[in-house]
Amino acid sequence: QVQLVESGGGLVQAGGSLRLSCTTSGRPFSNAAMGWFRQAPGKEREFVATVRWSFGTTLYADSVKGRFTISRDNAKNAVSLQMNSLKPEDTGVYYCAQSRTIVNGRLSSDYDYWGQGTQVTVSS
Repeated sequence: QVQLVESGGGLVQAGGSLRLSCTTSGRPFSNAAMGWFRQAPGKEREFVATVRWSFGTTLYADSVKGRFTISRDNAKNAVSLQMNSLKPEDTGVYYCAQSRTIVNGRLSSDYDYWGQGTQVTVSS
């Protein structure tokens, strides 16, 4: 069973930065992509960003484009999300996800494995 472990969440003021990391116990070369989703209180889980494991190509939600950067580290079996210029509306639980077959997936159903989530709180 593949396990994903996130780290790096916390409390930050608006305009600040945080870096989330996610390590997978799976075999990355057999997977298509990894992504980040988030869920704010009372809202549905939404897509944030995804990276194609083999080529490193990325895709972002419009709401984070230009502020967030997703990257993968093949050697460490990990993916990171660098979040800059954070806004209060970025607050939520951030989830790391891994897809075995789908690239550029924006739907939760595109992903097969999920981490437990890490809280990000941006104060105004």
